[in-house]
Amino acid sequence: MPSGRFVALIQWRKIWANFINLFVISVAKISEAASEGTIGVFIDRRNTLHLLLLNWLSVIPQLQPFGLRTSKLFKEDVSSRAVIVAGNTNTTQASTATTQENVLEWVKQDKRRMLHVVYRVGDMDRTIKFYTECLGMKLMRKRDIPEERYTNAFLGYGPEDSHFVIELTYNYGVDKYDIGSGFGHFGIAVEDVAKTVDLIKAKGGKVTREPGPVKGGNTVIAFIEDPDGYKFELLERGPTPEPLCQVMLRVGDLDRAIEFYEKAYGMELLRKRDNPEYKYTIAMLGYGPEDKNAVMELTYNYGVTEYDKGNAYAQIAIGTDDVYKTAEAVKLSGGKVTREPGPLPGINTKITACLDPDGWKTVFVDNIDFLKELE
Repeated sequence: MPSGRFVALIQWRKIWANFINLFVISVAKISEAASEGTIGVFIDRRNTLHLLLLNWLSVIPQLQPFGLRTSKLFKEDVSSRAVIVAGNTNTTQASTATTQENVLEWVKQDKRRMLHVVYRVGDMDRTIKFYTECLGMKLMRKRDIPEERYTNAFLGYGPEDSHFVIELTYNYGVDKYDIGSGFGHFGIAVEDVAKTVDLIKAKGGKVTREPGPVKGGNTVIAFIEDPDGYKFELLERGPTPEPLCQVMLRVGDLDRAIEFYEKAYGMELLRKRDNPEYKYTIAMLGYGPEDKNAVMELTYNYGVTEYDKGNAYAQIAIGTDDVYKTAEAVKLSGGKVTREPGPLPGINTKITACLDPDGWKTVFVDNIDFLKELE
């Protein structure tokens, strides 16, 4: 008959084998869940480790009467455990790399569109009057939030579900803002720049650059300012589906900004032009051709790495199919998430907010939730 010590050893081997088997299975499940982004992976891992611990502890009292030291038995399986742990580490690293690659690849396929640009004004009625009478915009909607002491107005050249528009914010009692030196201008495509400038002058508007060809090109442009001092570039073009066509911001490192907007925001570099004579470089990025879509114009002035952003310009809003994956892509690309993804209180629209490497803010809005807001 086998001795008690021998029986205990057999029991130990069986339990240890079950322990290893359960460990390997749990690692595989955890890796699979992690690669799919399953939130429950943390709960599963906790329960699995708890079960492993119970199996381990249950055998120790059974071994003591036979003089078996768990440390001795443990040493016998050190090499096999090392192989498993090493394999687990490699699997986890590979899974993490795959997940990151999948997220950044998903960004390229995401259905994104520039929705609106948000900035603050000191007199809402005055600004609405200027935009509608001088720039030909339409007031889409206006909402007053007295409990939070602000008013919003949306203006543009077409419905919000298909056009890039302006969202104005008026905060009760604040009649002036600092635009700063980082914000550049908004771009508006018009069929006749000279005619538009004449109208603006007749309405008492301020023209800062008379109509004429752009430096180093043939496109006729002009610059004007609205009542709050925001600059608008008028670009002479034929009929276009997106008249509100540009937002220009200044950046301290153009190559860094381009890489971020491509990876994190999924934009395409449409063109890049260096102007050494005037010591600046521009890059146009967006989600489609410039003549049919609103784009970002990023400007780098030679030797300038930082700008004063003031407190007037707020942010760009971009539509996305998944704010959670978007936030992850921003983090992986070196951006800063300032609002974790999730629904807004009260309206349940899912958003996430972030800063690019230069500190410019962008808010991503769930596409379906955005359309529900417009109903």
